[in-house]
Amino acid sequence: MDIYLIDGTRNFFHFPVNPEEMTISRSKGYETINMLEYGEFDFTLGDKIKEITFSSFFPKDYDPSYCRYSNLPTPQAATNQLNRFLVSKSPAQLVITGTGVNVPVYVITYNTTFRGGEPDDIYFDLTFRTWRDAKVQSKKASSSKKTGQSSTRTDLKQTGKNYTVKTGDSLSKIAKLELGDSSKWNAIYKLNTKIIGGNPNMIKPGQKLVMPS
Repeated sequence: MDIYLIDGTRNFFHFPVNPEEMTISRSKGYETINMLEYGEFDFTLGDKIKEITFSSFFPKDYDPSYCRYSNLPTPQAATNQLNRFLVSKSPAQLVITGTGVNVPVYVITYNTTFRGGEPDDIYFDLTFRTWRDAKVQSKKASSSKKTGQSSTRTDLKQTGKNYTVKTGDSLSKIAKLELGDSSKWNAIYKLNTKIIGGNPNMIKPGQKLVMPS
């Protein structure tokens, strides 16, 4: 299992150490109406926003027994990067491989802890809330369509479906991040054969690859 946060420009943060456990909270909204002669009645209001929480730490030194990769960011650099997700006004994509979690989220809570016996490591607690676009239909919205006025909506992706290759990338890794399935690397290769060349394993940092729709 690997955990990634991906912003709207396709920059991603790879958590270096997996949490021991993760909590996903789901609940249904409801409203209670009290009718004088008949008592209380509950009316469902649809699903509430999901919350995802976990705790882990940013290690100063690489340890193959628990680190997911060797080229670790410093604990302070990792903290600064997560702070940018916290203050961002745009949602990010949370991808947890092997679990089916691939959803847009906001970072709601980010708490860090420094422990006396491990002064160089930074421990943290994270809470995410899933984001969803408001799809409320109104007469005003309908009338605006008739008059040719366009309505705006938040879009997690920027215009264009390109990916810039980074150091350490492979087609299967890109397929997992962009398409949710590493086995789709061949579809990326077919679209970019002229750029990559005859060997799909020889992609180079800086190459701009077209992503399948």
